[in-house]
Amino acid sequence: MTRSVDAHGYDLDDLRERVLDEHGGTVDDSIPQLRDADPDLCGVALALADGTVRASAQGDVPFSVQSAVKPFLFALALLDTGGDALDLIGIEPTGEAFDAIKLETGTGRPPNPMVNAGALLTAALVDGGDVASRDARILRGLSAFAGQELEVDEGVARSEHLLGDRNHALAHLMRAEGTLSISADDAVAVYARACAVLVDARALAVMGATLACGGVNPVTGERVVPVDVARDVVSVMATCGVYDGSGRWMRSVGVPAKSSVSGAIVLSVPGVLGVAVVSPPLDEQGTSVRGRLACEALSADLDLHVFGSRAA
Repeated sequence: MTRSVDAHGYDLDDLRERVLDEHGGTVDDSIPQLRDADPDLCGVALALADGTVRASAQGDVPFSVQSAVKPFLFALALLDTGGDALDLIGIEPTGEAFDAIKLETGTGRPPNPMVNAGALLTAALVDGGDVASRDARILRGLSAFAGQELEVDEGVARSEHLLGDRNHALAHLMRAEGTLSISADDAVAVYARACAVLVDARALAVMGATLACGGVNPVTGERVVPVDVARDVVSVMATCGVYDGSGRWMRSVGVPAKSSVSGAIVLSVPGVLGVAVVSPPLDEQGTSVRGRLACEALSADLDLHVFGSRAA
């Protein structure tokens, strides 16, 4: 059901100003490019179901998508496997960190596609006979979600591949369990390049809106994935997208979302809009501190909470 939300006149610069004085959190230092990110960066964008895209100041500053790519990798894996990916990856929240060295007991499956183990597998499940062809397929798919041609930051991709020790460990564990069919190094290489795709808040908001609009990009009008794929992805975002903070997120914000160590958060409000916020300092769960505050305020201002009363 489409909900009536008028966000055309919403002041995104005012929302940004309301959170700028928050200086908590720590910038991720897992790779040099993230460590060197500007802690003062703060941009917000929204994309509406009618194709309107609006952004605050710094909404066009590029950054690597990092873990915010996970819903879209899951969508592409579902599409390319005809839904068979649901048999290979769990969909339950873990209550643990995003990079926990853990698979489902008895099945050897990743617990869900929003943690690193699941994303490594979804990246390996997209169509392609080798790393290069999977890379190309993923970049085409992400570009379709964004409605524009996206590029990979090659320096970030190299760092993710070389320094992703826990990802290598997870990939080898899945190989040992028979879950991963390609080599561990190839799986990490594909996932590293997916995380290194460059977006800005505008592009990421359109990606979130494409899921919110049942798989149709509201800007280009292109159907990117079927409606059931979009539904499945947004459902898992709601339960698993903010890792072990997902329950608190859904209580306070009430919108399916995916966080990222680059400080990005992408939100999908079914039938309504997509939102993206970027601000690098993170809390202990790996979620942008300013981003969370901005999302809480936006949800309250526009009455977006999926379990809210929305009184007439």
